[in-house]
Amino acid sequence: MNKKEKALENLLISAWGISLIATLGSLYFSEVLKFIPCDLCWFQRIFMYPQVILLGLAAIRKEYGIARYSLTLSIIGGTISLYHYLMQKIPFFQEHSISCGRVPCTGQYINWFGFITIPFLALTAFFLISVLSIIIIRKAKEGN
Repeated sequence: MNKKEKALENLLISAWGISLIATLGSLYFSEVLKFIPCDLCWFQRIFMYPQVILLGLAAIRKEYGIARYSLTLSIIGGTISLYHYLMQKIPFFQEHSISCGRVPCTGQYINWFGFITIPFLALTAFFLISVLSIIIIRKAKEGN
């Protein structure tokens, strides 16, 4: 295995690890701590959970083309996370927010250091996976 392929493999495994931690974290919040997810949380999960399987299988099979799909899922999920975070922290978005079902999307189960909420954690994970996906795409193109 050459140096470039090893770097691609490490990037893919890192993206998979981030998606796994994000998925396990969201399951911990809902299943262990019994935090009921709002509708926007469910949409964020829809874009994160498949990445554990996709990135994991891609890492095993060394299929670096998955980065394009992972990037797409992460951009969409990250956009939802950003909107959700803005709803929690910015009064304008709170006042003009959509109705979110039985659990309000403006609620904050956690608020570490005054800014880290569950949507912020999801946004961070989506951002990191996006960055890693972009790097994988660029590095894979260098060899072609």
